[in-house]
Amino acid sequence: MDIKDKIVVITGAASGIGKALAIRCHTEGAKLVVCSDINGEGSAATAAQIGGISFKTNVAVEGDIVHLIETVEADHGPIDLFFSNAGIGIGGGAEASNEGWQRIWDINVMSHVWAARHLVPRMAARGGGYLINTASAAGLLSQIGSAPYAVTKHAAVGLAEWLAITHGDQGIKVSVLCPQAVRTAMTAGNPDGVASVNGMIEAEEVAECVIGCIAAETFLILPHPVVLDYIRRKTGDYDRWIKGMQKLNRQYAG
Repeated sequence: MDIKDKIVVITGAASGIGKALAIRCHTEGAKLVVCSDINGEGSAATAAQIGGISFKTNVAVEGDIVHLIETVEADHGPIDLFFSNAGIGIGGGAEASNEGWQRIWDINVMSHVWAARHLVPRMAARGGGYLINTASAAGLLSQIGSAPYAVTKHAAVGLAEWLAITHGDQGIKVSVLCPQAVRTAMTAGNPDGVASVNGMIEAEEVAECVIGCIAAETFLILPHPVVLDYIRRKTGDYDRWIKGMQKLNRQYAG
């Protein structure tokens, strides 16, 4: 897809990857960039910077996503590209609270479900559109120190795969963004990131990678290309990969 003259909606646009994507889509000539975030002031600041419009949206609430989609399409026209980008991280394993598990599930998984639920029929009726879901390399591999993050990001990847398989013949393109460590608010307390073995990159580098993959309509967007090697090692010898991850876990737990 060529972003020029397209209507683009981005959740989580107040900062980090979402903000970088909004700026880059504007640079690429988007007709309109809609910036959405639970941080309404931050989202408005991003929109003001690029001449876009802003919505305060809690993606953990289906009604908020419905309002975002319906208002944009009623007031400005069909959404061509929807970045379901907002996400959170929490620590812990199975012992994490039910409330914590539910919150991260709603934001990291159900927000993608709700966006697809209310956009796919519209896009299919008009012959196509593009959905991009932000997951993580943790959705392809795992996340040391956080079962909720690893599980929800795996689910996000699985949903994107299913959407691509099921709706591709309707002209709907789907990509899933799976970076390792990116310098954002989520990683602010960890200057190197858990994935420091491969380095932390800037949000602008992620946006650059995303734009190239949109043009090529690539399903799997990997700002850290080495992740593809890790996937191959994982599937090539699962037991060896588990042992390697156990070693990594000991290093960070020690």
